[in-house]
Amino acid sequence: MSRFKQTDHYTMFLMPPSLEDWLPENHLARFVMDIVAQLDLRAIKGTYEGPGSAAHNPEMLLGLLFYGYSTGVFASRKIERATYDSVVFRYIVGNTHPDHDAICTFRKRFLDQLKPLFLQILTIAHAIPEEIARRQDRLVAIAKAKEDKHGCPQNS
Repeated sequence: MSRFKQTDHYTMFLMPPSLEDWLPENHLARFVMDIVAQLDLRAIKGTYEGPGSAAHNPEMLLGLLFYGYSTGVFASRKIERATYDSVVFRYIVGNTHPDHDAICTFRKRFLDQLKPLFLQILTIAHAIPEEIARRQDRLVAIAKAKEDKHGCPQNS
């Protein structure tokens, strides 16, 4: 009998993993994406009208840039690489991989619009402490309910 837990890199999942399961509920990436979803991006999205191939969602690209900036990843090539290597970046892009050129073009094309959006994010984030407290209270309630149901503390 082995003294070690086996590591199996070849067994396939019975069900595809959900992106929602990849990050804890209170992760910074979720926070960034929640805030980006509140921003008014009509001016940016409106510029994509007309013929042409489907573009990456500006909401996703914005979240990708904001999260990258907040974690010290600024270069478009490093951000692209992270969409392959980092579970967090994969979560943000929905397991797609915008190339560095698309990221860089988006940043350059909308630089003037990005500046006030950064300010909006900071304003929203400043008002969020109450929301964080509510989320923490909800997590405590869920943990308490699991403990009551199973009779022992849960590591969730």
